[in-house]
Amino acid sequence: MDLAFIRRESALAGEGLSCKGEGAGGGVSGADSPRRNQRLDLAGRINSTGSERKPGSEMPTESWPDYEGRVGHSKAVLHSLQLRNVGPAPAMDLELAPRLNLITGDNGLGKSFLLDVAWWALTRKWPQDLNENLTSGYAARPINVREKATIEFSVDTKTRRANYESSYAPSDQSWLGKAGRPMNSGLVIYALADGEFAVWDSARNYWKKKGNRDVQERLPAFVFSSKDVWDGLSVAVAGKMVKVCNGLIADWASWIRENNERSELMARVLAVLSDTDSEDSTDILRPGTGFARLSVSDARDIPTVRMGYGQDVPILYASRGVRRMTALAYMLAWAISEHRVASRLIGEEASSRIVMLFDEAEAHLHPRWQRVVVPSILHVAKAISDAPSVSIQLIAATHSPLVFASLEPLFDAGKDAWFDIDLDPSTVRLRRRDYLCDIKQHLCGISERGMAHLDH
Repeated sequence: MDLAFIRRESALAGEGLSCKGEGAGGGVSGADSPRRNQRLDLAGRINSTGSERKPGSEMPTESWPDYEGRVGHSKAVLHSLQLRNVGPAPAMDLELAPRLNLITGDNGLGKSFLLDVAWWALTRKWPQDLNENLTSGYAARPINVREKATIEFSVDTKTRRANYESSYAPSDQSWLGKAGRPMNSGLVIYALADGEFAVWDSARNYWKKKGNRDVQERLPAFVFSSKDVWDGLSVAVAGKMVKVCNGLIADWASWIRENNERSELMARVLAVLSDTDSEDSTDILRPGTGFARLSVSDARDIPTVRMGYGQDVPILYASRGVRRMTALAYMLAWAISEHRVASRLIGEEASSRIVMLFDEAEAHLHPRWQRVVVPSILHVAKAISDAPSVSIQLIAATHSPLVFASLEPLFDAGKDAWFDIDLDPSTVRLRRRDYLCDIKQHLCGISERGMAHLDH
């Protein structure tokens, strides 16, 4: 990619930036243009075969999910995190917003760490503890093991706001707290940076308390290595290995053959996530018209995707960016559809609460996809839920100026928050910044450092 293109994309990201106080900013990016709204309507009409759906079954096409005026929509699921003597700084505090929370900062300052802690606060399990094949998601450790280390957080339950404190026990090498299942309700979906995923489902992952002990009756969570996402996840249940997820290749092929609701759901999610707001619709990823075999020794039917140049390409041969978007689409479709099934089986209503954690949203994505990926995630999560009112809280970490700037015309200080981690001068500091007033300064700093490095 040449320097002229990078400069042009950075300039587009920074156009129209001004300090206007609360509410939407002045620029209009690809994330919320009139053409994009029309394209979202087209994406909503795509069915499982890649053609358009029948009239009357379209997805909602709002330019940005707006939760005001609807019961429960003003509430965040995870309200706050307070860390002491754990992580890269002696103290870190976040008061989270109900809709979007963006975390920025240089490498190594704790963005991924904060997402891991948020996952733990909502599920009380560290991802790596549940799947040793993960390359990240390890349990947090104190800075100084001789001093008290605590993680405090507050969450919304079905009926109230609950506060929780956990302290680290060096002798047990674990975080201790009140026994009992996680207090939040709904779904938690964590997209880790290396193509790994973790899912917690209030209808499938829970346990009971007997005295002061947790008695695990069901799986604590579904944690996928990047290979598990594609080939399936097997875990030990009652001493036997059980396949709890078939994986993207097998599930998607089965859904397409059956031409069922999940097949259409997958196609719609993929279409919305991949819409880059170009002049035509050929950039939208669609399922191909058939399957592919990779070799005479491989009996699997591999789903295909229709590329912009007209060919159906086996998904395993697609680019890293296409595979990342497809994996994200699959995990969203799988988690929500399985939650619906589990809720029916236990005689409960499907939850309207979704928390999404997204690390390095820009990873492997072309700049045009980087400019729409975060708004698209919120569109998708709202569109694929059966609940009449949906509460979606997204916590995303990025160091891409394109992801960051794409939110400028949409950012609402009453619903969204920006947290920036800096080294000042040798101490890591986390602070909540005024997005609409500080964005231009932040982007200029990124551009100057990046262009100096590229010119060098």
